[in-house]
Amino acid sequence: MGYLLDSIRALGVTAKNIGRKPVTVQFPKVIRERQERYRTSFALLKDEQGEERCVGCLACERICPSQIIHMSSTKKESPVTGKKRGYLDDFTLDMTACIFCELCVQVCPFDAIVMLKVPHEPGYVREDLVLTMAKLYENAEKPLTWGNGTKLMEMQEPPKPAPAQAAAPVPAPAAAPVPAAVPVPAAAPAPAPVPVPASAAAAEPAKTEAP
Repeated sequence: MGYLLDSIRALGVTAKNIGRKPVTVQFPKVIRERQERYRTSFALLKDEQGEERCVGCLACERICPSQIIHMSSTKKESPVTGKKRGYLDDFTLDMTACIFCELCVQVCPFDAIVMLKVPHEPGYVREDLVLTMAKLYENAEKPLTWGNGTKLMEMQEPPKPAPAQAAAPVPAPAAAPVPAAVPVPAAAPAPAPVPVPASAAAAEPAKTEAP
């Protein structure tokens, strides 16, 4: 009996969805509009003078959790600035193990590596999914995502507090009034000496010193 009820419920779900429009498309013949944060593959960029942005600082290679980035570089004199800087000799990125964390883009101090916002072309062999330096520079001609190292790092920094407004000065409390001096009563006059009668002074025997 239980199997029969489960079959009826399943048929009911099927009947409800018969008239629904399909939610899938025939990719790659039909490509839907991607969201702004959609990202797939990678690209290496050059600056306005056509010079490579990457200097081989190894920041992206060190932070990659999957350890799929490998590069080598040498220092040479720049034809634009005349100063010595690093230039890539080789750069490979294995897409078969990439987890798309975008940490390599975030830590790049020169905004040299960015991600694409177009689907990555599928391959039939493993080598098709390994991005060499030549493939990465070719990807720079494709639509890129908005995020680079500078913008992503600014998003991670906490917002700076607004400058505090100067507080109005607090008025000092009024000084307490000084109490009036209490008048000190004048000292009573000393009593006048009482005169001794002459008869009493004569009757008092004279004091004599001992021999």
